[in-house]
Amino acid sequence: MSFQPDADTRENLLAAHAKVAAFLGLACTGPPIFGTSGTTVGCAADFVWLRVSRSSRKRAPRPAGQGALGAEQILSAAIPRPRLHSTVDWTDSSWFYQADVFDLVGPAISSTPDLRADPGLDDGWWAALSGALADIATVTAPSAKITLRQAWVEEVFPKYLGIPAPADVERTVGHGDLQWANLTAGPLQILDWERWGLVPVGYDPAVLWVSSLLVPVVADRVLVEFSDILDTPAGRVGQLVALAEMLQAVDRGHYPQLATILADRARDLTGVPLPQNALSKGAR
Repeated sequence: MSFQPDADTRENLLAAHAKVAAFLGLACTGPPIFGTSGTTVGCAADFVWLRVSRSSRKRAPRPAGQGALGAEQILSAAIPRPRLHSTVDWTDSSWFYQADVFDLVGPAISSTPDLRADPGLDDGWWAALSGALADIATVTAPSAKITLRQAWVEEVFPKYLGIPAPADVERTVGHGDLQWANLTAGPLQILDWERWGLVPVGYDPAVLWVSSLLVPVVADRVLVEFSDILDTPAGRVGQLVALAEMLQAVDRGHYPQLATILADRARDLTGVPLPQNALSKGAR
């Protein structure tokens, strides 16, 4: 999902970014980029990327083995991603700030999670992505967070898909936010590891699929490239989870242009239409 910070949040994040940049002796050399979560800001600083996130003070300190720091400590170096060089955490007023210094890599394929045009990715890129997700799935991470807990699944399946939730969702280690604002081309780099952890099987490629539905040729390519996962019973559940999550986002006022397409794809998989009140009138 994509959110933009309000004016007060932007000002607060920029002030926090300037504060930690001065502390680290870094000078920003590019414009500030606000993340799709609405609570982060990043900027190129010489040959690195300085990213600052803000959350409730109650969330301090960072959970061990999770987020960007956990990814750096636990995941294989073979998984293509910007490497984390240093971190600075602090609290101020009611907020907890996390600053991370990463490798500076090429721009994301899309400025938004949902794709608007075919990026023309070659076979090598798709093979690299498939291999990376396979490598992530082999990771042993006993302290990994559970992304999209069972209670959430039980709430959204009947509300947005019109079917009961599965009693038990099969999970694997995954990225947790595999959409087009978190991927680069030439070469592949996977960005933003804040949500990595135990995800439903098939969830990562399914998120990429629902994020591609405005560009059918790319959406179809995702289904082909990851058919070995998505065409399994567990993988179909992963697709339904991704659809329900995006339908929830539409219901909250995001991605209105995807509403009809998501409803059609959900009906294709479930055999039933969306519940009458699944989406707000403005999203229909």
